[in-house]
Amino acid sequence: MGIKSFTGKRSKLEKSTSEQINVSDYMTRNLIVFSPKQSVLEVMDLLIKHNISGGPVVNESQELVGIISEGDCIKQISESRYYNQPMENVTVEEHMIKNVETIHGDMNIFDAAEKFLTSKHRRFPILEDGKLIGQISQKDILKAALQLKGYSW
Repeated sequence: MGIKSFTGKRSKLEKSTSEQINVSDYMTRNLIVFSPKQSVLEVMDLLIKHNISGGPVVNESQELVGIISEGDCIKQISESRYYNQPMENVTVEEHMIKNVETIHGDMNIFDAAEKFLTSKHRRFPILEDGKLIGQISQKDILKAALQLKGYSW
């Protein structure tokens, strides 16, 4: 008796479109942004209220000057407790990360995924003409992958 193949009919693979999938297609444009003069307590409240882990810090001209995260806020809580100092007058500019790595909106989404893996960052701001226009997060990469469902990889 011969061996039967249980492999069904194979569908044609879709042509790879990964060349056309840009960060700008999946980035978040409507961002919660923070000001350098804003209090860390207010930032903590907004992080919790909007269920986000951090966000860009911009000046009056919408130019990126830093990023503040939950981790930065936790460091401040720890320092305030250690030195027994109130947090009411502590501002974002004192605790934000100032040297921010950005990526370009035209970057391929899969290249951005690789950048997340190598850098250990959770978000990358996207600038255009020096102004903040959006942000791509690890969650945005996951959303893109779910929409693509692996067909164009």
